[in-house]
Amino acid sequence: METIALLSHTSAAAVVAYRRGHAITAHRLLDDARRLARTLPPGNHVLNVCGDRYRFAVGLIACLITGRVSLLPSTHTPEVIRQMAAFAPDAFCLTDDARCDIALPRMLYPERFAQEVPPSAAFEVPRIPVRQLAAIVFTSGSTGTPLPHEKCWGPLARCVLAGAPLLGLQGGRSHTLIGTVPAQHMYGFESSLLLALLSGNAFCAERPFYPADIAAAVEQSPRPRVLVTTPVHLRTLLTSDVRFPAVDLVISATAPLTQQLARDVEARYQTRLMEIYGSTETGQIAVRRSATSSAWRLWPGVSLSTVNDQTFAHGGHVEQRTPMCDVIEIVGADEFLLHGRTADLVNVAGKRSSFGYLNAQLNAIPGVLDGAFFLRDGSKGDTGVARLAAMVVAPGLSGAALTEQLRRRIDAVFLPRPLLLVERLPRNATGKLPQQALQAFAEQRLRSGEGSGSDDGPA
Repeated sequence: METIALLSHTSAAAVVAYRRGHAITAHRLLDDARRLARTLPPGNHVLNVCGDRYRFAVGLIACLITGRVSLLPSTHTPEVIRQMAAFAPDAFCLTDDARCDIALPRMLYPERFAQEVPPSAAFEVPRIPVRQLAAIVFTSGSTGTPLPHEKCWGPLARCVLAGAPLLGLQGGRSHTLIGTVPAQHMYGFESSLLLALLSGNAFCAERPFYPADIAAAVEQSPRPRVLVTTPVHLRTLLTSDVRFPAVDLVISATAPLTQQLARDVEARYQTRLMEIYGSTETGQIAVRRSATSSAWRLWPGVSLSTVNDQTFAHGGHVEQRTPMCDVIEIVGADEFLLHGRTADLVNVAGKRSSFGYLNAQLNAIPGVLDGAFFLRDGSKGDTGVARLAAMVVAPGLSGAALTEQLRRRIDAVFLPRPLLLVERLPRNATGKLPQQALQAFAEQRLRSGEGSGSDDGPA
């Protein structure tokens, strides 16, 4: 039976994590996981919502060595939790928050694991069968019902092991990974946790969110440092006046970066920025240095093919031929260009564009901190004509000024009506904008009369 080790660290004293700058060894991680495993309830499915990345890792390993499956939904709303309970009636919740009110049987992470235990004479890293089901990751379909995608240990581990050299993280020198994204989401799961465990690196236990907190977490982590983050966080950092410590590599995902934003990040922090492309269905499959190239380079062994305008990924850790939800142009044996999501295409008055392009133009306006176009729910009405709206965070700019800037950048038929000025967009923990949340937030603002910037646009 083929197996892959849980850790690539070869000694008990190897550092696998840092909390507030204090090192945590591989021995302690495995010892904590084994002790937690002995106390887990009998259910086979575990919703691990620990906010501390180290405690999440302990819970994950405890599940893997006992054959349990980690449930990783995209959100933890009451409706999603209800659906999780229906999907896996034996599920229980592992949490490190005593105030957690998730409506499942709950187990509080034991505080007694806080103390280091002297290492035993032998240091043995568990090996997990490649066909063992490790996690079920859920995406939300058009109906809002979570769609399950099973992840066996072998493809998960092979994906991370194949990607580490492309990022420069498998050269024998341990890096510290600081993640602004939660470990429960696919990108954070792979890039802020599994990447550290499987490539001999270490991760930061904290998940900082605000610029000052991110800077503090980076400062407390030993070099070389890797910031695992999103375009939303990068834009916020660039507009912040917080003094930022040296960072040796930045990894970004969840939405394509503009080349200008990538260049600004590299120039400001004197670093290298690598962007990852992937999906819940395939895992990570490509990388690019966004400041210098628009082309994506595929993971070793992964190939793309196109049949009737549909692109499929296959090979390497992608064991089954998997359709991609993006408009992709294959430009070489291992390279492609990304032209936006298939669902992002929009047709107004016979003219076509994409939300990716429109959002890029909106966010390129000086003074715009964040912004997104969207179709208002039911906007086509009886006429069948799509009605675009936009939500923008741009302190100091009026709706009229924004609309005038947009007129210079996009066709007039795509001007948003209305354009809402807001203090923030309803992004989730990974920086994404669920359409249902965006539309509900917009309708709430419109009903209350708040945030109206401009109603200038196509009739």
